[in-house]
Amino acid sequence: MGAEVLLFPTAIGTEPGCAALDSRDHWQMTMRGHAAANLLPVVASNRVGREVATTDSSLHMSFYGSSFISDHKGQLLAAADRDSTGVQVRSLDLEAMREERLSWGIYRDRRPDMYGALLSHDGRHLHARWNTQGV
Repeated sequence: MGAEVLLFPTAIGTEPGCAALDSRDHWQMTMRGHAAANLLPVVASNRVGREVATTDSSLHMSFYGSSFISDHKGQLLAAADRDSTGVQVRSLDLEAMREERLSWGIYRDRRPDMYGALLSHDGRHLHARWNTQGV
């Protein structure tokens, strides 16, 4: 497959105009789910701080920070806090993770030939951009 680590640089935080909406835990859970679904470790970086819209000073976004590293099963190995800049470092045994990935068969059982329907609006007809037949 090629990839040994999933890297997710992000800039996620509160929604402008809705500071009460805090999706940090959902963001982390989703990224850790990618690790577990693919049996690949995840390194997710996120910025900290606050930005105010140049067009409307009442709109602002506070970034979540909370960069993290998870193992190939989504277990949290390291995490930063919401407000501090910093670096998280962890050693990963990529060879052991590769062996485990092979033993689970998750790539063996995938059916990429069936993915075409995901590129269509109706589940049957590919948009011309994705239709490579006859090319």
